[in-house]
Amino acid sequence: MKLLDAPQPAEVAPPYPDHVLLTPGPTPIHPRALRALTRPMLGHMDPEVFKLNRAIQADLREMYGTEPEAFTALLAGTGSLGMEAGFANLVEKGDEVLVCANGSFGRRMAEMAARYGAKVRLVTAPLGEPINPSDVADHLGDAAMVAVVHGETSTGVLNPVPEIAELVRHSGALLTVDAVTTAGMEPFSMQQWGVDYAYTGAQKCLSAPPGLAPVAISERAFARFAARRHPTPLWYCDFEGLRDYWVEHTYHHTVPVNLHFAFAEALRAALEEGLPERRERVRWMGRAITEALAPLGFSPYVKREEARLPTVLALRLPEHLDDAGVRAELRRREISITGGLGPTAGVIWRLGLMGEAAHPAPYRALMVALEDILGAPGLVRRFEAALDAGSA
Repeated sequence: MKLLDAPQPAEVAPPYPDHVLLTPGPTPIHPRALRALTRPMLGHMDPEVFKLNRAIQADLREMYGTEPEAFTALLAGTGSLGMEAGFANLVEKGDEVLVCANGSFGRRMAEMAARYGAKVRLVTAPLGEPINPSDVADHLGDAAMVAVVHGETSTGVLNPVPEIAELVRHSGALLTVDAVTTAGMEPFSMQQWGVDYAYTGAQKCLSAPPGLAPVAISERAFARFAARRHPTPLWYCDFEGLRDYWVEHTYHHTVPVNLHFAFAEALRAALEEGLPERRERVRWMGRAITEALAPLGFSPYVKREEARLPTVLALRLPEHLDDAGVRAELRRREISITGGLGPTAGVIWRLGLMGEAAHPAPYRALMVALEDILGAPGLVRRFEAALDAGSA
């Protein structure tokens, strides 16, 4: 295998005319969402838009597994706005906030909470390992909020949210969950688990265009919001203003109407497929990719199988693989994959298995390219055999 050699530029045209996007986000846009983007513009106060928004809210309740009348909405921003809006509305200066941080996005939660005046305590775990619920129990104390990333995108770790939620449920603390790489690809049980605030990004598991953060807010969270001593410092995403627009249909700000139409189609397509079916699809794809690449020296970065995030496949690279060179050559062939972040740069690849990326065709293109770049005959054949075995 040509693992030591950096790929050289070639003179031939790229063999893949359509770009193959296999990153942990954004994901390829669902065809129904793409068509919806091109529809004629309507005003954000148009009755048809309000009708669309009601349908989106109902579908979000199903996706998140909320109470029947829980408030759901779309924030006009990416998942990071969903993260910030939770702290802006539910945290006040001096509040104790316990953040579970075992990767880049847990650390981002801690930074945001601190910027809104929280006294932040951390529960940590080594990179590649999940948060231990007993550590949460040991540090819970009188925290006003516990925040955890369900699927830590930076390392491919699935944190045990149901177990953490059970500990938090009777403490009086609110539970905020980053569901950016889980909601929409597998069942999420907000009401059953006792989650108070959850958010994702439209461009992740649902394969809608970037620019929207779907959120769900429990009545308990709204009660905490109503008891604030001071107004929410982030006007744009003030929960009361959002509810005025989404429920009372009064003006707050101009929403990105065509993104709403595209998102509605992508979300409906996901629910029509079925969240359990999507969960099985992503696991089937992950097993096939892992089995195909294993003989080349790729191995799961997360040691415990139950702690592996199915939607972001983190694979440790073979020794001496030219990470940057191989990814650059793939990009020249119109295939995008993502390496590690920070301390895992050059150590892992993070392959997105969300939404429209979690299908055989784009990963078959990756295997074809890697077979050539790495001089690894039989890679495509192994991948197809693993797919066949998994479907059987």
